[in-house]
Amino acid sequence: MTSAPALADAATLAMLRTCVHCGICLPQCPTYRVLGEEMDSPRGRLYLMRAVAEGRLELTDTVTRHLDLCLGCRACETACPAGVRFGVLLETARADVARRPQPRRRRWLTALLLATFPEPERLGWIFGLARRYQRWGLQRLVRASGLLTRVPPLAAMDALLDRAPEEPEPLPEYVPARGRSRGRVAMLTGCVQRHLFADVNRDTIRLLSLAGWDVVVPRGQGCCGALDLHAGRVDAFRERAGALTAAFPEDVDWIVTNAAGCGAALREADHWLAGAATVRLAARVRDVTELLVDGDLPLQPLPEPLTVTYHDACHLAHGQKVRAAPRALLARIPGLRLVELRDSDLCCGSAGIYNILEPAMADQLLDLKLARIAETGARVVAAGNPGCLVQIARGARERGLDLQLVHPVTLLARAAGVSGP
Repeated sequence: MTSAPALADAATLAMLRTCVHCGICLPQCPTYRVLGEEMDSPRGRLYLMRAVAEGRLELTDTVTRHLDLCLGCRACETACPAGVRFGVLLETARADVARRPQPRRRRWLTALLLATFPEPERLGWIFGLARRYQRWGLQRLVRASGLLTRVPPLAAMDALLDRAPEEPEPLPEYVPARGRSRGRVAMLTGCVQRHLFADVNRDTIRLLSLAGWDVVVPRGQGCCGALDLHAGRVDAFRERAGALTAAFPEDVDWIVTNAAGCGAALREADHWLAGAATVRLAARVRDVTELLVDGDLPLQPLPEPLTVTYHDACHLAHGQKVRAAPRALLARIPGLRLVELRDSDLCCGSAGIYNILEPAMADQLLDLKLARIAETGARVVAAGNPGCLVQIARGARERGLDLQLVHPVTLLARAAGVSGP
């Protein structure tokens, strides 16, 4: 395995120098909108990275702090006229940071989160404890005690979990296409997705089958490594992505994801991990909406009219460049009125584990998102990423807003008559 990348590598330095400092990215950056600080904008962060790479600046705690505050949403990439790959550069910078001694609190918290969330079996065990924590009334007592306010990251984790999920039913390993087959796809079940949103995985399989795809769900598939990559743990990402590559069969036309962060990481896996197998995997990854939009799903009217707005998950809109497909599919549902959301692609503050590591900034961005949602008058918000769904739902609960958060496939499955146990 090759060593982790570094900002000073020739190719990375050349990429840093493609930034022309035009500033078009500034108003698209969530942290710049909130803080108004140059060093907390994409241009400012790129300047810091380049100064470190060229040896003009040390990778100090101050520099690291500006990098830590970045959500990695990649809105700047969409805006950039020079095509700067900010996401790759940020992850490279964080790989450099990860080799330095970290502040104690951030070190143990990051280690705890990355030892839990990317491990599906371990995560299932944690959710089992969480069910008891809630059923036995311990959550109510802990919240009433005020203890959580002393540890903001723990308070953030507790607030995100409204109701611990039940243990998911195993998914079938193979579901044939209904009618004539259009091809064969394999589905990524995810880590958080398979536990918190098991119904989304189930609905995804049924919709793909209904749309004419033979669906394979490989057993033993693990984490895609996205959270490790965003934290600068590039070698850990390579290990996870390599294992996942080996777990998926070679005879599938597409690898389907329904979680924006997973899809974005896998579509760019070949940047970090060499080999023909990884290149082939990256080229075959597609969001579920990209495959469904080309099909002819038999959608029936909903039981009652529904007003829905759509939030663009960062790594779907900016990472995978998927915007039109989810909207087109939702617009096809009879009885559903789709209302456009202003600043729909402004990050909600979830960003993987960001809302736990940086709860104060995440809450300010959540306030902005909820204000925009309120403007639409919609009572249903659709989003294609589990982190966004959990984050916005938490904000709605805390503010007493009557909002239902759903994945687009949930609404499609209802209209197609394939939802349910």
